[in-house]
Amino acid sequence: MEPAEYDLMDAAEERMWWYRALHARVLDALARRPGPPGSVLDAGCGTGGLLRRLATLGRPLAGLDYNPAAAARAAAKSGAVATAGDANRLPFADRAFAALTSCDVLCHRAVDPAAALAEFHRVLMPGGTLVLNLPAYDWLHSAHDERVHNARRFTAASARALVAAAGFGGVETRYWNALLLPLMALQRKVLRSDADAKSDVEPFPPWLDASLHAVTAAERFLGRLGLRYPAGGSILLVATRP
Repeated sequence: MEPAEYDLMDAAEERMWWYRALHARVLDALARRPGPPGSVLDAGCGTGGLLRRLATLGRPLAGLDYNPAAAARAAAKSGAVATAGDANRLPFADRAFAALTSCDVLCHRAVDPAAALAEFHRVLMPGGTLVLNLPAYDWLHSAHDERVHNARRFTAASARALVAAAGFGGVETRYWNALLLPLMALQRKVLRSDADAKSDVEPFPPWLDASLHAVTAAERFLGRLGLRYPAGGSILLVATRP
């Protein structure tokens, strides 16, 4: 990503509604499917917000980000071991991790999804859990995607097929940020449709941030009761390494 985007992430990820909603869903996924005992890797850890939340699991943690400065920030923020490296060529031993999270990484233009998934498969131990978050729908590509160097977006079906082709089983996909999808489309395709539009990551007025988070919390509650959404701005995928 552009350096300015890392600065925005670092400042926002502890409080901004979207990060809080994402991190809660990743923790939900690991609670449902924790994998065997062992370490957790966050591949594409950015500045460490998710690593800090993963620390509540009480499991050994490691982080990796392509940007060395971001990896250093992640280590300082979370207390985890974080290193600079390439998702296409992970600097870790075979079967080193019991679970692996990776949020909005396979969409990046510097990442080869097939190569990265092969590496995720390699470093997970048998029975290990993979948790991915992916941006949904090519038609939602926006100026924000350009700023964070996203080259692709996914559907639940395309993500499921890609992960299954990499050798993972028990693949489960769920759309989320569903209730806010109309507002997301309006914001990206109308209000900020020009190439010079600002990043989507920015401070929100407290009342608006609280309102948006309340919508995602209601959606999460309904999802935990069994409701599945036919569309959404993001896709959460969980799979197991056989």
